[in-house]
Amino acid sequence: MFWALVPGQVKLAVYHIAIPKLTPDLLCLSRKNAKIMAVARLALSHDSRNRLLLQQSLPQSDKEQQHRQQQYLLSSQVQSSKFTVRHLHTPYAEPLKMFYSMYAYLSNLPRLHVLGFAILAYVIYYLIQVVKRPIIACADGPFKQYLIKKVPTLENKYWPTFWCVESRAQTVLASLLRSKTLPRMNYRREILSLKDGGEVALDWMEEGCDKQTAPCIIILPGLTGESQAEYIKCLVLAAQEAGMRVVVFNNRGLGGIELKTPRLYCAANCEDLCEVIQHVRRTLPARCKLGATGISMGGLILGNYLARKSDEARSILSAAKIISVPWDVHKGCASIEKPVLNSLLGRHLAGSLCRTLQNHLDTYRDIYQDSDIDIQRILRCKTIKEFDELFTAKQFGYAHVNDYYTDATLHNKLDHISVPLLCLSAADDPFQPLEAIPIKAANQCTHVAIVITARGGHIGFLEGWWPSTKDQYMGRLFTEYFSKALFDEDGEFEHTANKMHEHFLAKQIVALEARLAVPPLLLEKPTEHLEHKMKLI
Repeated sequence: MFWALVPGQVKLAVYHIAIPKLTPDLLCLSRKNAKIMAVARLALSHDSRNRLLLQQSLPQSDKEQQHRQQQYLLSSQVQSSKFTVRHLHTPYAEPLKMFYSMYAYLSNLPRLHVLGFAILAYVIYYLIQVVKRPIIACADGPFKQYLIKKVPTLENKYWPTFWCVESRAQTVLASLLRSKTLPRMNYRREILSLKDGGEVALDWMEEGCDKQTAPCIIILPGLTGESQAEYIKCLVLAAQEAGMRVVVFNNRGLGGIELKTPRLYCAANCEDLCEVIQHVRRTLPARCKLGATGISMGGLILGNYLARKSDEARSILSAAKIISVPWDVHKGCASIEKPVLNSLLGRHLAGSLCRTLQNHLDTYRDIYQDSDIDIQRILRCKTIKEFDELFTAKQFGYAHVNDYYTDATLHNKLDHISVPLLCLSAADDPFQPLEAIPIKAANQCTHVAIVITARGGHIGFLEGWWPSTKDQYMGRLFTEYFSKALFDEDGEFEHTANKMHEHFLAKQIVALEARLAVPPLLLEKPTEHLEHKMKLI
């Protein structure tokens, strides 16, 4: 009754305010068409009873215009309130309409539906791009056949931790979890004096194994690692559960040992490792087999030893394994300096190197007081390459840091290795890009097999919904390989190794014959050396 007393112009103003975004036709309605404005109000109303009453009050002459306005208002409800498609006559009209319709649909989805779609998309990505069977790069022959037959982990897909698949996350989280959950190891320490007067610490773990028959594995830690490093304890526990003894080789100046000589260690020098392996072989009973494992830079030292001392290594070691090794040191160093996350890991390692040097500052301050080695500048290094350029390369007599990196690189030395060597690398290792892994060279090598997982980071390889510190991919592969190779109850691994060596010698003979066919002036080395090598083979 009150509404009937309101003047028509006031009613029109109310309708104009209540109905946003009407067409110019509706905004310019005259007083006599005020009833059509009620139609617009009706189209936005959810009260079906009022809608019916208003429809009956309209005159028949306004039916056509009513229908047109209703169609317009209904279509405007489907579109987003922020986007209105008007007068699209371009070739992109249909795609734009589709885009706006999709936007309107997605913007009105409940949050739980959006979350469900996101989880489904990630599950599909995880199953397709993350969970994969590892690649085995090795020449077709006895070694590859033995690994496929005896090491079941290589035939199964690697399932990284579902919520932690990124390489840097795997690297950091693996270190944190192991450091918090793995107990401190009670080693038996042995101090070994080297020929030049230096000292290194050998930490033995022999609990739970038969000291007369149990095989032994020498473990070489990474750049600044020692026997209490979390990844070392992971492998030590795995070996202990398998009944094998372990000895961890702590480099000079590490493991709490006082530095007796100015020389530290580097990735290209394997003199200390030669003495350690010979000492351990003399210490063990004759029937105990010996293996070796190197992690990261420890893998570089072990790999260079296997390549440069090929005959000696084969006479002492039955099997070897390296984990997350930077195959091409040049590319690995460039990779670790990429911003931003990789460079943070590199800064952490550079800081560890500086702290190692800081711990023995008294020794170096007097020795290098009048030399071109500036200790104070070295202690401010922010990258590994800067530290190696100012200290490591000069200490070991290299003219330039690139000469040191070239000498330490392994990817071009695989053909010289004659000890069965299993390598574990991740395709997303921030310390080593995938293109630097020598897959092609390994596919032609008789004694080297490189296992490449799609994910894993650097010494990470976490798996399971909540990563276990006892049963991890890295430790499981370590145990399976060395248990078969060193216990070798049926003698199959020894038979395989002999067949591998026959193929190795055949390749060496062919290579030497090809080189002997070249005129002596074109040879890089004297012919007498090649003839001597031929006699040895």
